[in-house]
Amino acid sequence: MKREDDFQERRAHLAQLSDDELHARFWELANAAVAPLLELGRENTSPSIERSVLLRMGFSSLEAKPIVDAALERGLLCHGAGHIVYRYAKHAGLDIRGAGLALAADRGWDVAAGLFEGGMAQ
Repeated sequence: MKREDDFQERRAHLAQLSDDELHARFWELANAAVAPLLELGRENTSPSIERSVLLRMGFSSLEAKPIVDAALERGLLCHGAGHIVYRYAKHAGLDIRGAGLALAADRGWDVAAGLFEGGMAQ
């Protein structure tokens, strides 16, 4: 089976574009293709993803689990467990590790929850 060569027809709408315009068109299409993936990443998470984030922040799995579980119970997981730890640390004047360990020990959640839209995510 021979493939019809229709390259010239398919590129007709691009033929008049300069290199700069082609470059801009490429990035416009690339951004459009990736935008739904970025949106999913911003709006969707799971406990396992959030535990993974905390592991990369230096917490052990035994330390990460209670932080994620508590964030989930309080409706804060959509803000990101790492973000919660970071904001709480900044607000309380603690280092990241100290803030995370306090949250893992179930201390400071009222303050941490108050840093995010009054506590409960909608």
